[in-house]
Amino acid sequence: MHAEIARELLRAGPGLPLTLNGVPYLDKPPLLYALLAASFSVAGPSEASARAVSAGAALVAIAATAWLGARLVGGRAGLTAGLALSTSLGFFVYGRYVRPETLLLAMLAVGFALTLSGIVEARRWRVIAGLAVFGLAAMAKDPLAALGPPLAIGLALALGGRARPLDRWLPWPGVALGLALAFGWWALAEYETPGFTWYTVVDNHLLNVARARHFPDEDVPLGAVEFLAVAVLGVVPWIVPAVASVVRMVRRRAWRQAEELPWVALALWAVGVLGLTACSPFRLPHYGLPAYPAIALLAARGWDEVPSRALAAVHALMFGALAVAAALAWTTDGSAFMTGVLGATDVATRKMSALGAPPPVPPWSAFRPLVGATALTLAAGAIALAVSAVTRARTVATYATVATLMLLLPSAASALGLVATHRAVKPIAELIVRHAAPADIVVHEGPIENSGALEWYSGRRPVIVDGRRSVLGFGATRPEGAATFWDAGRLELAWRGSRRVWVVTTRPPERSLVAQLPGARLVDATGGRSLYVNR
Repeated sequence: MHAEIARELLRAGPGLPLTLNGVPYLDKPPLLYALLAASFSVAGPSEASARAVSAGAALVAIAATAWLGARLVGGRAGLTAGLALSTSLGFFVYGRYVRPETLLLAMLAVGFALTLSGIVEARRWRVIAGLAVFGLAAMAKDPLAALGPPLAIGLALALGGRARPLDRWLPWPGVALGLALAFGWWALAEYETPGFTWYTVVDNHLLNVARARHFPDEDVPLGAVEFLAVAVLGVVPWIVPAVASVVRMVRRRAWRQAEELPWVALALWAVGVLGLTACSPFRLPHYGLPAYPAIALLAARGWDEVPSRALAAVHALMFGALAVAAALAWTTDGSAFMTGVLGATDVATRKMSALGAPPPVPPWSAFRPLVGATALTLAAGAIALAVSAVTRARTVATYATVATLMLLLPSAASALGLVATHRAVKPIAELIVRHAAPADIVVHEGPIENSGALEWYSGRRPVIVDGRRSVLGFGATRPEGAATFWDAGRLELAWRGSRRVWVVTTRPPERSLVAQLPGARLVDATGGRSLYVNR
């Protein structure tokens, strides 16, 4: 979906509004799509050139995290921080998606690295640059990304009675640059699409938190405990030394010491992201990701300060428990894994389950070998860490943790590949390419984001039926969206007409509008979708 938005931006030329399926798209800021369009202009629109942006952002986030760790503690801690972030399962997974989250993390990591090191080393230009990068973080994902990090830094300074002079951590050129980058483009967006500001501030934030949106989509939020479990498991086991580091800071009231400012700010940011999101009524699995660079840095400090024997023992127990859980899952029919793990971590599975449709995931038999390999890897890691705990070998314990996690990442990548292949709209889109005539009508039933790559692979712009509960809900009210959104009556009229009509739907037959259309022929059913044609 995000790649298609960027391709439409490349075709239309620079400017707003962004569009999806030709309809104004206002849910996300423009930075990701500008970078994707630039990548397409160099290498052509392709899966590889689209994913290159997320992969590059992931490397930037790792480098910035490692650099800040090295500046604050030393080279070994910097290396540990970079490895901790790169081997965090949640970070690794989203680094493979064409989504704005990894770009957001890159901007946050660079912003914190510049701002905190600039304050500590009295390098004003770094603070200015860091505030500007926080503005870019807002352009990557959310306006709160420009406001939250400076707030965490200011609170850390205020706790120690060092918030003044303000110019030390809020120099006016940095504030001006940050605000201009974060919000300056809003004027153009409001001019091009009146109502953009109301939609972004009120409907997409305030009313979203209150669960009272005028233009809701089909996303199903996690419960508070579910969210925290997903966020913590995405950064296991690095969360353990990170928590230990925070506890040690609290016990000695570290905020009173000037040299502890960066660590207090990072702790406030990580706790704030996880705590405030858990308290919000609306939470999705990836909402904990912005805390990960800070957690990686706190974990590196924890490994540097906390007795290695204790950390190695806790990690060994954690890996052992997860190995037992994976081994038990391997012996079952997989129902608990499919509903518990995928039901909590996969947005599409949650959406389809809420609609009463089968989740678009491969069968348990496809995942079972990967779960078995995961159990063996975790068991080996637990043994290595237990040995290092007995021998008190700090370096061995650190790199045993890293090695175990690195060996898990291929299984995670394979699982993502299984889901992507099973769920892809590509096979159906290619059928349309082969068999649809130029005058044929292509229809998508339901929100277009459920088949966001349909136009990307088919080269055909579908009309949308019963798809206003969507990220395009606001765009559907615009004049340029009128021809794209059909009702059931218009679909039936076209179906009975002289032109051939193809319908792509993610809904089961008994809940699809196709059930009311005469003579519907099923052409294919794959990836949780069905393709019908009228003749």
